[in-house]
Amino acid sequence: LEQLAEEIRRDVIYTVSKTGGHLSSSLGVVELTVALHYVFDYPKDNIVFDVGHQAYPHKILTGRRDRMHTIRQTGGLSGFTKRSESEYDPFGAGHSSTSISAALGMAAASDMKGDDKTSIAVIGDGAMTGGMAYEALNNAGFLDKNMIVILNDNKEVSLPTANLDP
Repeated sequence: LEQLAEEIRRDVIYTVSKTGGHLSSSLGVVELTVALHYVFDYPKDNIVFDVGHQAYPHKILTGRRDRMHTIRQTGGLSGFTKRSESEYDPFGAGHSSTSISAALGMAAASDMKGDDKTSIAVIGDGAMTGGMAYEALNNAGFLDKNMIVILNDNKEVSLPTANLDP
């Protein structure tokens, strides 16, 4: 798995150097994404990345490695997760604060259908500044569905935020 993570890291760096994009967001989730794909059963289980910038390693692991050079290009792969692009993308992520509520909705639907799916929300530290994330956490705690929320606190927020660390 360590070798796989290193190969993905090299692919992401190469791709972003050619097409542009957010490098730190994708590099910050390489090992996490490899672990999630190793432990869970995709596409049966749902993984929802809060921002598409975190999804480049996911795209590589889900059969799109040979098309990564087209990411963010006309007619190429989307820079975000996109349902019409892959069965491994259960939610069309755009920008921040929606992953928890989306994963919760998927978990609730799975529960109603009697499925044993797990829904996982991966949310970055920057997205936790959005009120929608807190509302979703409140609802998730109340509904108690089969879901996991992963806070990717890599301190690599795309925009400047207040630094609360001492």
